[in-house]
Amino acid sequence: MTTYRTTSDQTVVIDLDPRGNPMLLEENLARSRMHEAEVFAQRHRTARRLVVARRWQRLAGWAQRRAQLTARAV
Repeated sequence: MTTYRTTSDQTVVIDLDPRGNPMLLEENLARSRMHEAEVFAQRHRTARRLVVARRWQRLAGWAQRRAQLTARAV
């Protein structure tokens, strides 16, 4: 068995049997790359949600301050 480190901090163990089908190695590598892409996409979505949430918090704070100033002026 051969152990490969991935960029997603996970270990992928691939059983390399020299007598086996070489397509299995390609399938394992493709599966590993798809998994890494899914992990990357999930992290990207999470980061994007965080950015959007912060933007809405800033907008809500601005709207609240503006409402308070408007209420004082009336």
